[in-house]
Amino acid sequence: MSIWKRVGSILKSNKQEPEAKPSNPLEDSQLGDIITVDLEEYVVSGKLTYFDRGFAPHRFAYYLQNGKHISCLVVEKGRTYECFLCEFVEGSLDDPNDVPSSLDVGGDFTYELEHNRSDTVRSDGNTDFRANDQVLFWRYFGREDQYFFLQWQDGKYVAMEGCRTPAGQIKFIKGSQS
Repeated sequence: MSIWKRVGSILKSNKQEPEAKPSNPLEDSQLGDIITVDLEEYVVSGKLTYFDRGFAPHRFAYYLQNGKHISCLVVEKGRTYECFLCEFVEGSLDDPNDVPSSLDVGGDFTYELEHNRSDTVRSDGNTDFRANDQVLFWRYFGREDQYFFLQWQDGKYVAMEGCRTPAGQIKFIKGSQS
């Protein structure tokens, strides 16, 4: 081995490798990962990533399966992360233009429209939506940190009802396939 190859080897060995980008489990969880919320364990069976074209994702929805039961963890990215553990609700509407600004869900409980928007969605695994297509999204709030989410894509509505969950109470475990 020549002296120049030795010097080159020494220089290469002293070169620091670039640091890996730190992983954020609220955004980077994948199918097969395990999520623990309120001492209940779920397996991620589907993931929706919402974004505006040309911009970073701003909302994630994880379809969580525990046996036959399926829930949804909605993570909204802003200055901080807002997390909502939701249950799917049955119902229907014919037209996205008929979505009311106030929802009466029976009794004396009412949700008020907080905001709505149109996003592009990327879909992985078992979800209710087609990938790379527009989704209309409505977020309602009620009393005692109760929230209602309504989504529409190409004639199909998905409704969810849930409550805010602190991000620090959600634990993530990588699946074996990652």
